[in-house]
Amino acid sequence: MRRVLWFVLLFFPFAGAALATVFGTVRGIVHDPQHRPVSGIEVVLKARASEFTLTARTDDAGQFHFDAVPLGEYTVAVSDSNFAADQQSVSVLSGTAPILHFEVRLPTQNETVVVSTDAGQTETVTPTTLVDRLQIQETPGAARANSLAMITDYVPGSYVVHDQLHVRGGHQVTWLIDGVAIPNTNIASNLGPQVDPKDIDTMEAQRGSYSADYGDRTYGIFNVAPRTGFERNNEAELVLSGGSFYQTDDQLNFGGHTNRFAYYGSVNGNRTNLGLQTPTSAVIHDAANGFGGFTSLIYNADSQDQFRLVAQLRRDFYQVPFDPNDPGTQGQFLRDANRENDSFVTFSWVRTFSPGLMLTVSPFYHYNSANYQSSFEDFPSSATENRSSKYEGGQATLSWIKNRSNLRVGVYGFAQQDSQLFGLLCHDSSQCENVDPPESHSPEGSLIAAYAEEQFKATSWLTVNAGIRQTHFSGDVVENASSPRVGASLRIPKLNWVFRAFYGHFYQAPPLLTVSGPLLQAANNQNLGFIPLHGERDEEHQFGVTIPFRGWTLDASNFLTRAVNFFDHNNFNNSDLFFPITIQGARINGWELTLRSPQIRHRAQFYLTYSNQLALGFGDINGGLTDFSFGDGFGLLDHDQRNTLHLGARYDLPFHSYASTDVYYASGFTNGDPTVPGDHLQPHTTFDLSLGKSFGERFSVNLQGINVANRRVLLDNSFTFGGTHYLNPREVFVQVRYRFHY
Repeated sequence: MRRVLWFVLLFFPFAGAALATVFGTVRGIVHDPQHRPVSGIEVVLKARASEFTLTARTDDAGQFHFDAVPLGEYTVAVSDSNFAADQQSVSVLSGTAPILHFEVRLPTQNETVVVSTDAGQTETVTPTTLVDRLQIQETPGAARANSLAMITDYVPGSYVVHDQLHVRGGHQVTWLIDGVAIPNTNIASNLGPQVDPKDIDTMEAQRGSYSADYGDRTYGIFNVAPRTGFERNNEAELVLSGGSFYQTDDQLNFGGHTNRFAYYGSVNGNRTNLGLQTPTSAVIHDAANGFGGFTSLIYNADSQDQFRLVAQLRRDFYQVPFDPNDPGTQGQFLRDANRENDSFVTFSWVRTFSPGLMLTVSPFYHYNSANYQSSFEDFPSSATENRSSKYEGGQATLSWIKNRSNLRVGVYGFAQQDSQLFGLLCHDSSQCENVDPPESHSPEGSLIAAYAEEQFKATSWLTVNAGIRQTHFSGDVVENASSPRVGASLRIPKLNWVFRAFYGHFYQAPPLLTVSGPLLQAANNQNLGFIPLHGERDEEHQFGVTIPFRGWTLDASNFLTRAVNFFDHNNFNNSDLFFPITIQGARINGWELTLRSPQIRHRAQFYLTYSNQLALGFGDINGGLTDFSFGDGFGLLDHDQRNTLHLGARYDLPFHSYASTDVYYASGFTNGDPTVPGDHLQPHTTFDLSLGKSFGERFSVNLQGINVANRRVLLDNSFTFGGTHYLNPREVFVQVRYRFHY
């Protein structure tokens, strides 16, 4: 099997195929007031947040074409001294190819107008949120290495509970770096960040309704366009911070560019005494620290060939907080800890054969480990769990955009090798059994997927998407899945309202988990057994509407996900050994809403995200360690939360200063304690604030407060990583940024 996989991987460069991309295409036509095409006109595309610029000239039909445009916010303008035209703003989403129209006039007829368009969103059926580096920098707490506020503040239905990111009631999400998926089939063991937010230029968050080239992680896909150096000219930036709980989060980054080459690099370090969510209102044994490095290199060999390299190395350490009043360990000072390593490198060759025809080939390597060691005083048992995973793989992308057609075909695959070690020292023979010496396993697996996706503009107001993804997985089980997907978006002329609908299937490969020998015997003695894990299979229905009005944008979505073999995680026999499991079925449905304002009087901008959802599980545990008890009908999943709301704003204040706020309301997660009345825990509201001021172009100071009112409530009481959790206490810290030339 390994030789077959490597043959496929070696075949990638010649297959002309892919998983996803970090690029979009911008095209359009320039015409005069009589709608006759104007040839030879220069058109300039410029990024809003950097110096990245592309130029093109219109052909005899008045058409222009920009390929390999990284996702983000741009302006497009006609550059010709003989004519005047409107400047247009466009959001470029990955895999889209919006069409812009420019009407040129004589300079005497010129009236400067900036037109804002969501042309990218009109072509996709995927609800998408773009978050850029300035928003990350100014949103309270979002720029910290271990923060996910850039997601939870802007993406409806997303939240962090038991130190894990959840989107739409599920755990399984995919991170793409520079358009390359970084595989990680493990859940429940990793707490560290996939990427430092300070290294992100733009993040594209997709939630459901994925095209066939975007894989199968149903609950969220985060496509990161890293910083590239195009916003720098041999400049460095030093970021220093300090605040409550002895926290600091520091980075030195540098970058620059020439006409053909751009580089960016950073080194970072962080530490705090408030790392993980605590099981009580007291903060005890909760320090965390980490450090890492990141680089992004881009080289334009010629007008047709571009080479891109992105690499990262991180190490993180977390103390695991405990409850000093726990009856089992009362009076003891426990020292549980989790140590993690994560590194990846991706290399992409982007070849543009002709306008609209582009090939991207991207080999990658990813290493990830999580090593958990509990205190020898833990009761009823002390656990050791060490896991490491290596992934070697690649993807290739061939996209062809011509007239009304946007065709993408591809193949993606990786080989995976795991190393697993489990140990258990039992201190109460009535509750557990020793696994000593520790048991080790080295399972291997592989995944190969091929897809085809067509986006067809039937008319200027109707776009139809259709695709299929075929996946083969080989591990403890061998599975094949065919995942058809179809969707459509309809734009109402004049109003420019865009209605969309989607139906599709997804397959998520299972973790490589093997239980045998002493561990399996210990499980059997406790009336537990092990069932091999099968992949999760999901069916999704979704419809929604995007409504623009005078610069405001309202987006509403309704979704229903039916899952078979729903991935979750559970502890082994009242210990700190956690294993992935599958639940027979799940049903998750809800409404989501986002609202964004334009600049109001050139000073303020608002956003709102809201989610109302219901997450239900059905049946028994049918994969992983189980006691074979059968569930009776539907029951609430532990991360069900009916209502979540974020309301935020950014205000420009006098003297080159600003204020950024976020108000968060949550109605409470599922109550996991049968002795406490009610299906859900109590609701809570928090307020975050950021105040910043610039002193010239080089120096800025930012004061941030998280949970300013110090609202402390029970967040969840399900027995997961570390047990019960309380909402984090108030945090206040100062961040200083200094930019300098070298």
